[in-house]
Amino acid sequence: MAPRTRPAADLRATAACGHRVGLVLSGGGARGAYEAGVLQFVLDELPARLGRPLRLDVVTGTSVGAIHACWVAGTAGQPTPGGRLADIWRSLDMAGVYQWSLRDLVGLPLRALGIGLGGSKPEPGSPRLAGLLDTGPLERLVFDRIPWESLRRNLDAGVVDAVAIAATEIESGRSIVWVDQPDGRLRGWAHDPFVVGSPTRLTAEHALASAAIPFLFPAVRVGAGYYCDGGLRLNTPLAPALRLDADRLLIVGLRHVPTGPAEAEAHGRTREEQFGSIPYLAGKVLNALLLDHVDYDVDRLRVVNAILDTGTQAFGPEFVTRINAAVEKAGETPYRFVKNVYLQPSQDLDAIAAECAAHAAGRPGIRGRIVDQVIRYARDGAAEADLLSYLLFDRCYAEHLIALGRADAAAHADDLVALFADG
Repeated sequence: MAPRTRPAADLRATAACGHRVGLVLSGGGARGAYEAGVLQFVLDELPARLGRPLRLDVVTGTSVGAIHACWVAGTAGQPTPGGRLADIWRSLDMAGVYQWSLRDLVGLPLRALGIGLGGSKPEPGSPRLAGLLDTGPLERLVFDRIPWESLRRNLDAGVVDAVAIAATEIESGRSIVWVDQPDGRLRGWAHDPFVVGSPTRLTAEHALASAAIPFLFPAVRVGAGYYCDGGLRLNTPLAPALRLDADRLLIVGLRHVPTGPAEAEAHGRTREEQFGSIPYLAGKVLNALLLDHVDYDVDRLRVVNAILDTGTQAFGPEFVTRINAAVEKAGETPYRFVKNVYLQPSQDLDAIAAECAAHAAGRPGIRGRIVDQVIRYARDGAAEADLLSYLLFDRCYAEHLIALGRADAAAHADDLVALFADG
């Protein structure tokens, strides 16, 4: 039986305060289970604290966050969408997400070094450009489990105003932001040669293209071009949310920031010992490519907020008006104060991946042994399994991350209530 949906009018009524609330979801492969935990609290439990249904006007995402963004928009108004998303994550395991063979296992280290095996070159017009891993089962999951028809209905009915997901166009290196809105128009998008907005009716191919982690997952053909993970240039799509007129943002990041010198140096010796390891270095490179943008974008948002607040206090409300006159004349998006909550993991997701890897060994059957060897290769004995943290679609890892995401969101419940409250 399909989940019962609240009438669109009920959800539209929650926007009476005049603010546009945006949800911004970032990416990181299997780390996305943390986002599922955050969403379980925000979508399923926060409405009771607010005393009304939760409305999200703008939903944006990159990489696994793009898949989640489509899920959130497609399940808006349905019961327990966060819990159902968490259940999907709990059902995953590496043997069911990737397609493995002995040939894959033998060829994995060679392909990591850029040495391809015969037959790996794609045919002209192929829907995929080869990656290290065959993600066919994961792709089928996105096709089958995301409620694409409900996404279309919710947009057309105004339950959600806009969904935007980012990908990197391989040919040009530009960030392409696919924006789905009921009228198919793109308004107020400032000219940017490196971040291009494109009106689109979103499909599974768009979400998969955004989530195609370079080197690891196959790049996806959309239209005439190939696309990969949007996190290369735009991992946390704050700019699209702002250009779509959101003035309140819930931002979810997937990187833990050490809370003190002791934690920051806890694995210092291990880092030095692992520096020559290909899996270790690959994980650190992925962190730099896909995660480091998040803190920078949020810091910049908060600096702008501080400037606007200080300027208004010193010179009065005309301060923002005069600045925006010059900004709009230059064709840029006007500045405004944006209330925001930024949620990040309170624990190290890499370390959790390393701990879960120890529990994933010894599965019976040839597929289990292959998975075990891949886990060993990705971890390579490190205490911080950065690379594995992107690949470990495993129930143990998902359970830990879902619980952590829900707990972190619950710890900021007051901030979240204030973000979504009227006024």
